[in-house]
Amino acid sequence: MKDRIYICHTYYHAYVTFLKELKLRAEADPARKAGTATLVLSKMSNNFENLKARVESTGLFEEVLEFDEKREDYFPELAKYRLDTGNFLGNLKNRIRFTREYARLEAPYVPVNLKEYKDIYVYCDSDPIGYYLNQNHIRYHAVEDGLNCLKNFDAARYDNRGHFKLKAFLSRYLNLIFVQNGYGKYCMDMEVNDISAIHYPCPRYIEQPRKELVDRLTEADKQLILQAFVKNKEELEHQIAESNKVGDKILILTDPLCTLDVREKIFRDVIKMYEKEGSIFIKPHPRDELDYRKLFPEYPQFDATVPMEMLNFFPGLKFKKVVGVLTEVKGLPFAEEAVRLGPDFMDAYEDPLIHRQNEQI
Repeated sequence: MKDRIYICHTYYHAYVTFLKELKLRAEADPARKAGTATLVLSKMSNNFENLKARVESTGLFEEVLEFDEKREDYFPELAKYRLDTGNFLGNLKNRIRFTREYARLEAPYVPVNLKEYKDIYVYCDSDPIGYYLNQNHIRYHAVEDGLNCLKNFDAARYDNRGHFKLKAFLSRYLNLIFVQNGYGKYCMDMEVNDISAIHYPCPRYIEQPRKELVDRLTEADKQLILQAFVKNKEELEHQIAESNKVGDKILILTDPLCTLDVREKIFRDVIKMYEKEGSIFIKPHPRDELDYRKLFPEYPQFDATVPMEMLNFFPGLKFKKVVGVLTEVKGLPFAEEAVRLGPDFMDAYEDPLIHRQNEQI
């Protein structure tokens, strides 16, 4: 049996994997080796560019694989199972068939035999890999998709509104359907940042604060992480040095919100709100496809593919204020003040039902 495998869908997932793996190796009993780990990068929702090669260069993982994970719309034969039959039992019957068939169709694209691993860690098991693992009776550990994401969007309960307890039972105990985020039959537990922040915690949730993982990093650990995630460290260091020459600085964190035209308006409005307080800097979200360099050329910008958390590793970097819309911004060492504009701000740009999911559970 091999030791561990981590299945990641975003840069943030890969970053947390580094934190987890470095902690595990540091705390391993010297008499027993920590073993080796495999990192899998799913290409379904993120362009990782050359992250695979950069992670390989660190030597932290025995193997780094890419996963050509397929969304359900890649398989047109699944569409008939999503049709509304007009009654609960008919829809449930279709969902049972969908669950089995989706797992079967996904199987050829899984790049590794997961049954060979003692421990499997999956970020965002709502993605196709969750169906595959449960239908193939492979036990795994789920990991929270984003920092405190369940506090703001409990996807399992939102996606299964109406008869949630029944649906959770059918998933957790009978494996007839699949409900994500701790309710799959073969999900052993789900690691979250802060259980107290979650309104409806699942019994399988276990708490692992991200701050604890970061606080234990050595300087060598930080340099290893930067080696993996920063394409051009010298350029980033130059940007930071230049930023320190100005007075008060405001960092705007973007989100992949709404349509591109509405998103542009959102961040023009955010900039207008804060530009009088200091020099504006922009950090695009890794999955934000808006071309900020073209549309906002007057503002310095950080590389979108660099996780925001990397900025923590530059002790000389300080911002008067860090502003996000829906991104969690608490506990940022480089921010004197952090502002999350939240759903009240977003109400002016889209139907509130779109971003107020937890209020509909």
